Amino acid sequence: MTPSNSRTTALVTGASAGLGHEFAKQLAAQGHDLVLVARNASRLAETAEDLRRRYGIVAEVLPADLTDDDVAAVVERLEDTSRPVGILVNNAGIGLLHNFEDNHAPEEKKHLKLHAETSMVLTHAALKGMLERGEGRIINVASVAAFLPRGTYSAAKAWLVSFSRWANLAYRTRGIKVTAVCPGFTHTEFHDRMGMDKSVAPSWTWLRAERVVSEGLADNERGKALSIPSKRYKVLAAVAKVAPARLMAGPARKPK
Repeated sequence: MTPSNSRTTALVTGASAGLGHEFAKQLAAQGHDLVLVARNASRLAETAEDLRRRYGIVAEVLPADLTDDDVAAVVERLEDTSRPVGILVNNAGIGLLHNFEDNHAPEEKKHLKLHAETSMVLTHAALKGMLERGEGRIINVASVAAFLPRGTYSAAKAWLVSFSRWANLAYRTRGIKVTAVCPGFTHTEFHDRMGMDKSVAPSWTWLRAERVVSEGLADNERGKALSIPSKRYKVLAAVAKVAPARLMAGPARKPK
């Protein structure tokens, strides 16, 4: 299907579940056409059909594994000047359950590539057309973990936050708004897929995906470089700047 010429098209990665699905839904509700990217082709097709039916928008599907060579197909779509993408949401992500020393190096490389390298490559692909048009929006889904010394997930998200803050400074005067959305624990499938026992986090720490996305979209529209949903996580991020690293690192996990 061809996107409408009168509406902005948004490309969302990891769009078949979790925050990606919620971003797609809220963007569709705002009247944007969509390009939906995820690994699960059948689930992606179901998502697209549901959003077309509910919101009357155009929804393309682009099945792709963004930890592999499939990134090239998404780059090609972003660089297609005949079908411009005005909003990019880099949301796809994975988590690693075990300590760094217990993970295999290829798992760590895949993890780092998806969170940092892939987001950078897709941002680079989207920017040229956005700059030529003098407008565009980019949302990079990071995490409040970016402000905490907690393994390679925190490290990768810290890179994404730093990259987003720089890009917002560099390109905002040219019409491009770049925002790192930094949620804490959020009710999605993310933690289930990595095998985490979610009971270790108190109930008050959990956010709803709807809130994370609505605040993230609003902050991006306002041109903010950082979006940290909820006062509790804003406080945590602020405390992390001044508290001793050993305090913010959390309890050490024992080897299995």
